[in-house]
Amino acid sequence: MFSHVMLGANDIEESRIFYDKTMPVLGAREGKLSMNHDGHTRYVYFVNRNNSFLISQPINGEIATHGNGSTIGFNASSTEMIDAWHAAGIAAGSKTPEFCDPPGIREGGGVQLYLAYLVDPSGNKICAM
Repeated sequence: MFSHVMLGANDIEESRIFYDKTMPVLGAREGKLSMNHDGHTRYVYFVNRNNSFLISQPINGEIATHGNGSTIGFNASSTEMIDAWHAAGIAAGSKTPEFCDPPGIREGGGVQLYLAYLVDPSGNKICAM
């Protein structure tokens, strides 16, 4: 069900050092640097082909908190399913988070992913991939 989890980090390099030491114990590779389209630093820890953990500088420039900079990602089996998930969320009163494009292909770290983002009623950013 889940594709990835991303947490905000205030000191991205300090966090990278910590996670580079702890994530391999759980079977993940060391963090791979990935810059988002606005130049914010992220590190991706691949667990397997379908699951990853990320740390990121919050893209809105504010401090990372228990929610700012965080995303919960859900696996989907097709782009049609992602589009339907996004449409259902919008119909239920959600919106696409600020700084996020509409559903579509995103490129980074040498891969292309089809993603859609929503904000849940509590303000959590969620994603289907």
